[in-house]
Amino acid sequence: MSQDMQIPLGPHPFNTWRAGPRRVDLTRPHRRERRVEVEAAPKTVVFDLAATALVVVDMQNDFCHPNGWLAGIGVDIAPARAPIEPLRRLLPVLRGQEVPVIFVNWGNRPDRANLSPTLFHVYKPLVGAAAGFAGLGEPLPGSGSPVLQKDAWSARIVDELAPEPSDILVDKYRMSGFWDTPLDSILRQRRVTTVLFAGVNLDQCVLHTLADANFLGYDTLLIEDCAATTSPAFCADATLYNVRQIFGFTLKSADLISAV
Repeated sequence: MSQDMQIPLGPHPFNTWRAGPRRVDLTRPHRRERRVEVEAAPKTVVFDLAATALVVVDMQNDFCHPNGWLAGIGVDIAPARAPIEPLRRLLPVLRGQEVPVIFVNWGNRPDRANLSPTLFHVYKPLVGAAAGFAGLGEPLPGSGSPVLQKDAWSARIVDELAPEPSDILVDKYRMSGFWDTPLDSILRQRRVTTVLFAGVNLDQCVLHTLADANFLGYDTLLIEDCAATTSPAFCADATLYNVRQIFGFTLKSADLISAV
């Protein structure tokens, strides 16, 4: 290598050094600001699309497929499937604008070594013969796929939202996508400051991931029609209220598409 030659080193074009044998340039490349203005609640928001990512939470078979775990325990999964169509319209638009799409899915280790008894109980509150359904890591009736296990059909993103090669996949093991995962590091290495949220369940994993993002200093926006819950309606109402009141803003996917 020439003594004057420098090569880029970094995880992303906007987060790179240029390094050579005798000199390292630590300045990051300039990133052109791309301001978008979107109607939202409680106020209209303006944010930089170049510093934005979309986090899609738990749009996976066990929660959204008729043969998945949630349907298998008798839950009506129609609400969990409601975000699929608006996300199918939104994802290509954001990808076309080079906004990173990050799927955060519940995907346990096969040995479940990092899970607490609390989590086992959440997914199997009734034990023994009275349980009637599979708990974490146990085979689903019919398919035999282990519940919410990494790389199993159960934890796979639904076919309608199949990830593109440019998308980023993160496995989580808690209601929040930030605990014990690389999500925060991934966002910071992409120099993201604004995070859009979508997925299920709105009042559980989506809310807790959004709240942790807010606590970590990110600007947080919830895309209302791209998020849903199988919980009672008052849970969704309370979540929307709290997002608008203390965590950030809510908006509609059609308004975001128009603004982009």
